[in-house]
Amino acid sequence: MERVSDMPDDLEPGHPAWVSPATEPVAPGQAVNDYDGFAAAYTAETENDLMVEYGARSAITALAGDVTGRRILDAGCGAGPVSVALRDRGAVVTGIDASAGMLALARERLGDDVDLRVADLRDPLPFADSTFDDVVASLVLHYLADWGPALAEIRRVLRPGGRLIASVNHPFVEHLSQSPRHNYFATTSYTDAWTFDGRSFPLTFWRRPLQAMTTAFTDAGFRLSVVREPQPDPAARERFPDDFAAFSTKLSFLCFVVEAPPSAG
Repeated sequence: MERVSDMPDDLEPGHPAWVSPATEPVAPGQAVNDYDGFAAAYTAETENDLMVEYGARSAITALAGDVTGRRILDAGCGAGPVSVALRDRGAVVTGIDASAGMLALARERLGDDVDLRVADLRDPLPFADSTFDDVVASLVLHYLADWGPALAEIRRVLRPGGRLIASVNHPFVEHLSQSPRHNYFATTSYTDAWTFDGRSFPLTFWRRPLQAMTTAFTDAGFRLSVVREPQPDPAARERFPDDFAAFSTKLSFLCFVVEAPPSAG
């Protein structure tokens, strides 16, 4: 897995939070964020990598804590790695993703006893009010131009006192890695070309300042509980002896735990 762009001088090749300094051109007719097109290659390349598996995904499961018996929605579940981890720790997991190709891979690993549905976070969710104890969203929200509708729906399907546990690209890194630097306080998009299995695929992300993120959570009725800049899981030290120390000293992702207020009664 690699990004196809010139690397800024102050970041190392392969830095997990690097973004391109300019918008990449997209060929006419080429799909953007085509997860169906690279589902298998993306899944294979991130299955046991340092930045995603031992960084963002491990942080989500650690923040979730003891999930025994909890009903959890994995929003943007992809091929299901977080769903597997939570199910194996005793949670009752439901997964949604906008990509049917990703969900097919999730079905292969999770079997038929897990509820998996094609659903887009930009649309109303196909669940009743107060269905879930927790919602997890690992590296998902930064694909959305507007967090408002998605957070409102997540808030609706959470029971009173339920949690949203989310990770996104770190906004400070996105700002510092730009040349020239963009307006940090603006919410803007950028398109980055990634290579999977020898083919280039454009991915469009939305960057927003930290204050816009926290405001979006509170506007949706959540209470901010935890903000964390995760370091890699110590279990990765032996697997990645050459890269672990360097990755441990760099910003990469930003994690939140936000809570739906308990019922008045």
